[in-house]
Amino acid sequence: MTKKLNIAFIKARWHADIVDQSLVGFEKGMADAGQNVDIKTYDVPGAFEMPLLAKKLGQSGQFDAIVCAALVVDGGIYRHDFVAAAVVDGLMRAQLDTGVPTYSVSLTPHHFQPTAEHIEFYTDHFVKKGEEAANAVRMVAALNI
Repeated sequence: MTKKLNIAFIKARWHADIVDQSLVGFEKGMADAGQNVDIKTYDVPGAFEMPLLAKKLGQSGQFDAIVCAALVVDGGIYRHDFVAAAVVDGLMRAQLDTGVPTYSVSLTPHHFQPTAEHIEFYTDHFVKKGEEAANAVRMVAALNI
């Protein structure tokens, strides 16, 4: 039996119906592997708010890992790639500053439109990305570092 893992899972609320599927995939990935896990979820307005919360949660000493999920799309008003880069950089800094592994399940599609086809594709894709994050969390936890 593996050690119980305490996980913080941060979800951005933009496109919440899609983003929330990452948690579904994460829980499935953990359960399929037989991993004992306690997941505490946190909702934030958007991706930009994730790094600061990740850092504060990492500093709390309560979590073995932090997983952050968002869908950053080109809304035509700002350069979404700048936001995505700032978020990923912030998450990396949070994990380096706190020593708590921090994972990004954040996607930045170039041509997302709220059509049935895109919604279905990204909904399914977020489930897969959540499962991949669960695998990554287990692999790093097994290193015992």
